[in-house]
Amino acid sequence: MAERKFDESNFDQEVLGSDKPVVVDFWAPWCGPCRMMGPVIEKFAEEFDGKYVVGKVNVDENGDLASKYNIMSIPAIKIFKGGEEVNSAVGVQSREKLLEMLGE
Repeated sequence: MAERKFDESNFDQEVLGSDKPVVVDFWAPWCGPCRMMGPVIEKFAEEFDGKYVVGKVNVDENGDLASKYNIMSIPAIKIFKGGEEVNSAVGVQSREKLLEMLGE
């Protein structure tokens, strides 16, 4: 399954209510580093389908979510477990770094 699209209408259910760890990429289409991160997130979503929930939040379309999670620079990756943010990083991240953030 490709990465999911999270927004203000589904974030609580899909991310905070997930029984699996969730990787959220806060991004924007005009952001060069975000476009570099896109294929990494897409491959990660496919590789770990069923183990993790992986998705993206467009900060231009979801300003309230970006504000709630203090997104100042993008791409910003946040890891959620049990409805709580447990890890985060700013900038382009590798597959290995995502696994490390997830505690693997």
